[in-house]
Amino acid sequence: MGVKRVTLADVARLAGLSTAAASMILTGRTDTRLSAEAHAKVHAAAAELGYRPNLAARALRTDKTRTIAVISDHVATTRYASGLIRGALMAAEKAKHVVLLLETAGNPAREEQAIQAVLDRQVDGIIFAAMRSREVFVPDIPIPVPVVMLNGTSARFPVAVLQDEYEGGRTAVRLLAASGVTDGIVLLGYNAETEHGLFRSATVARRLAGVGDEMVRQGLRFAHELSCWNWEPDNGYELMSRLLRTERPEGLVCLNDRLAFGAYQALAEAGLRVAEDVGIVSFDDDELAGYLRPGLTTIRLPHDEM
Repeated sequence: MGVKRVTLADVARLAGLSTAAASMILTGRTDTRLSAEAHAKVHAAAAELGYRPNLAARALRTDKTRTIAVISDHVATTRYASGLIRGALMAAEKAKHVVLLLETAGNPAREEQAIQAVLDRQVDGIIFAAMRSREVFVPDIPIPVPVVMLNGTSARFPVAVLQDEYEGGRTAVRLLAASGVTDGIVLLGYNAETEHGLFRSATVARRLAGVGDEMVRQGLRFAHELSCWNWEPDNGYELMSRLLRTERPEGLVCLNDRLAFGAYQALAEAGLRVAEDVGIVSFDDDELAGYLRPGLTTIRLPHDEM
């Protein structure tokens, strides 16, 4: 024979109060005139009996499940964007909500399945998160539910949370100029096709605009804009090694830290010292950047706060 579930009525009976009073106390209502003693009795009774509220019944009464769905492409398994999920979990916990996390790997069929799964569970809202800031195609959602885009944009759902890439670009140039670099500045990672691929960042154009505008404000110009499609250490190393065969830059603006890692190696092999011979600024605050010597000046993206 199964164990009988403890009900709200059982808690109220043990506390010597009405079911309505016990309900108001356990749901955290602040607009009641119930005494502190009544609150203590109800909570003590609930603890003694091992009472757990029936969330399904509460959802039927309030039309709220206190559940937020986060549907991501690759966010949950990438070190760059794990802060997005961590921030969402912390905010949900603070608001006494739980997060239902689904990952789709960018597969349209899995995206459709994910939407149906969260709608079947009557979530209170949906967050679509992208590993890289980009335009995201969101399948049709047949019922009205609040939708917010995180680190991405959608023509169908205009509410989006994005980092301020423009200001980040400006800050990077200001830091380089403040270090005394005024000539021989090289941009590493620029690619004219950046905005044409779905996997590429939809906000890189803003980052580049910030960099370009601040260069003009500071009266600076790029000696070279070295372009590559992939922004990995090997690419940074190759571009910098090729440049160093003919000239020596004074400053580098690397569009992400991984490019900067490769540039560090190429400069070291050429006998050049970072900071003393060549100034470098970059973006992302990659966890590995902290192990470089000398340290990399990098613009941190506020993923947790987003």
